[in-house]
Amino acid sequence: MLERGGSSDPPLFLFPLQFELFSVTLCNVTERNGSTRPLTELQQAILEILWKAGKANSEQIRQGLLPKHPLKDSSVRTLLRRLEAQGYVMHEVVGKSFVYRAESPSQTVAVGAVRQLIDRFWSGSVDQFLKGMVDEQVLSVEQMERLAKKVRAKQ
Repeated sequence: MLERGGSSDPPLFLFPLQFELFSVTLCNVTERNGSTRPLTELQQAILEILWKAGKANSEQIRQGLLPKHPLKDSSVRTLLRRLEAQGYVMHEVVGKSFVYRAESPSQTVAVGAVRQLIDRFWSGSVDQFLKGMVDEQVLSVEQMERLAKKVRAKQ
């Protein structure tokens, strides 16, 4: 107990502070959207526009999605917020507009997608993945040998 001021002041007690954790929504995107789920076709199309253009606002992205994906601007902005929450895009404010850019190069995103497939279907085994690609004639033995040479050359 601490005494304050003169003897007429009531004693001041120090208590440990207790905090509670709350689950909140940030930018209308819940935490479940921040997972490492595979990209949807539409999310990938948005990223392809950004990779090609470098930077774009939501209207430019909406126009780039036409005619295959006719969306309202609010839908495009929602998709962009979700991609930003997942770490795929970043934005900067230019005037009154958000201008978006891809945070990762296409090769990095592609490698992540392949890693997810390997983890999901082959329990993380790259050997089983590659064996399956050869067995299903996606890759030939000759292609595998060329890849092996390239890997050895990098070591």
